[in-house]
Amino acid sequence: MEAAGGQNPTGGAALQLWFAYPGDVAEPEVEAACIAILDEAERDHAARRKLARRRHEYLATHALTRVALSNAHPSPPQSWRFSRNEYGKPSPVPECGLRFNQSNSVELAVCLLALPGPTPGAAAAEVGVDVESFSRAEEIVPLAPRVFSAAECAQLDALPANELPDRALSLWTLKEAYIKARGMGLSLPLQGISFLFDTPNVIRLEVDPSVDDDPSRWRFCRIDHAGHRLALVVEASAACDPEVFEASPPLDPPMRLASGSPDWFPI
Repeated sequence: MEAAGGQNPTGGAALQLWFAYPGDVAEPEVEAACIAILDEAERDHAARRKLARRRHEYLATHALTRVALSNAHPSPPQSWRFSRNEYGKPSPVPECGLRFNQSNSVELAVCLLALPGPTPGAAAAEVGVDVESFSRAEEIVPLAPRVFSAAECAQLDALPANELPDRALSLWTLKEAYIKARGMGLSLPLQGISFLFDTPNVIRLEVDPSVDDDPSRWRFCRIDHAGHRLALVVEASAACDPEVFEASPPLDPPMRLASGSPDWFPI
């Protein structure tokens, strides 16, 4: 691994995927350093999380986001301010052309960052990311009738029992990443969104008219990391293999990780 350096170590790559680990924030000095770079609202949110592991999860995620943004833009981590749309999706203020989305579990914090395109003044593509531990896969299976579409449930029912948890985990993360990329969260009808597996390794997106979207606008992939399944959903113009960075602890100099080549869909 090599350290990421400069304001934009990717040289203009479309996507960056960042990892941090909430367990690192259990160290008192790390927790204090993360708190110090947050704004007042974020500090208040962190303070209200009395359970230490939940507070560390929040701090790791929000500190990581600031580190990722500052690695792509000449603003220090503590200077970032954010606005939220009516559904709660954050974006930097003032506008700087960057787009991001974040997700977390008890053991892993993730930030997906999209950089601006080559056209001066152009904003980056919208992105969404979700992460879930492999350990949650069994818990998701019974939720299928409530959160998966009829077509998704039909495909689940056709699978051998031992394949259900992995498919359910993929569907859950893909749907979460999609509604986050849209910036509309649970205002979108989950059962109107279908990620359909034409083969075990070929996936397509279909949406009902109620979802009001063109599926060809998006590309998506799945990535496994540190015992977790991630789903990335990005506007098609930005779909490329992300450069991957790890910040452990969140404010230490980031390290560049081997990214591999995830399978993007549609093919």
